[in-house]
Order: sequence, then structure tokens, then C-alpha cells
Amino acid sequence: MIKLIDVQKEYENGTKALKGVNMTIEDGDFVFLVGPSGSGKSTIIKLITGEVKPSDGRVMVNGYNMGDINHKQIPAMRRTLGVVFQDFRLIQKKTIYDNLTFAMRTVGSRPSTIRRRITYVLNLVGLGDKANQFPDQISGGEQQRVAIARALVNNPSVIIADEPTGNLDPRRSLEIMKLLEEINRLGTTVLVVTHEKDLVNRFDKRVVAIENGRIISDGAGGYYNNER
Repeated sequence: MIKLIDVQKEYENGTKALKGVNMTIEDGDFVFLVGPSGSGKSTIIKLITGEVKPSDGRVMVNGYNMGDINHKQIPAMRRTLGVVFQDFRLIQKKTIYDNLTFAMRTVGSRPSTIRRRITYVLNLVGLGDKANQFPDQISGGEQQRVAIARALVNNPSVIIADEPTGNLDPRRSLEIMKLLEEINRLGTTVLVVTHEKDLVNRFDKRVVAIENGRIISDGAGGYYNNER
């Protein structure tokens, strides 16, 4: 579960990024977080992943209080999260299999566990036959599927997808969103941060809209309209 309670965030330069945000994401939810550039979306992600701490209020992530989490607890907390970025962030000189292996070795997984898990997640994202290829040998949509597989390999309870379709054409974007929907159906909580209203509106999911540091709407089966 992710819970933000009366959260405020003011940066050292005086920017008030969040102004009393309240939001709860239950286990198993699929949530779109939407809003224009500078609305506070990125700050919420940074609070959830522990990059920054709230100036006031409470941020709870899978049982961890992010306001007073200590440095030694952060790696364990982050293992409960899988993050997917817009720019893929794959290691170009490693094969797809080795990209995923690297992610699992960093948390001390055994070789037998690595083999089983990588086979499973690559088949899940439809890339079971691409394990020995390099990122520059596959399409952008396939690279994003690898990024999703990498986010899944350590079996997190939550996937955070930060503008996951920003570098993809509409057809590939829809494919990625349907994949995230399937991952959610299998039990993983999914939070998708995006500004692509047409894509959001194709899915009957909860939509949380933020603007100027405040949540302006929050509803299941919401409709996102950023023309204000």
C-alpha cells in the first residue's frame, strides 16, 4: 500500500511542489497519475522511491515511513518497487538476458532463481525469443518491454511506470499499457504517471489528476481532460 497524508514538499529553492496531497493506493490497484508539466507528478514519484523526503505530512510505502526511513532501510524498501522509465535505461553492451541478470544479482539472487525468473518474465512480456539479443537489435516497444521485465524480475509488489509510452508511437503505447494491465491482473499494483490523455481515456481505470501541487480529482473509471 502507498499512502500520502497531508503531504507538502518545498524544495530548497523555494518551489512548493506539493501543497497538502492526500492519496491512497491499495494493494492490487491500477492508478493513472496525470497532470501537466510541473504539476507535482515527479515529486510524488520521488517521495515514493525515497529520492526526497516530505517537508510535512506522511508518506507510507509498503509499511515504510518515508519521512524517517533510515539509509540502511532504503534498499529493502526499493526492492518492493519496480520502476519503468520513459527512456528504457538499458545497458547497451549487455544482452537482454544479462540486463535482467544484473538487476537480480544486485539483490543477491541465486543463479537457479535467476534462470527461472528471467525465463518467466521474458515470456510474460512476449520476449522469450529475444533473450540473447542486444537492446539496439530490437524495437523501441520491445526495449520498453525489456524495461518492464527488468522491473518485474525481483517480484515487487508495486510497479511505477513513469511516462512509459513517451517515446513510443500510439500502437506501441497501447500495447505497453495493455501489458501493464495484464501485470496488474496477475496481482501487482500498478501506478502509471502520464500526460497522454487519449491513452488514459481508453482504459476504465482510476485516474488521479494533480495540478499546481494539489489533487483536483480522483475517481475510478475517471476521464482525463487536460484542456483547462
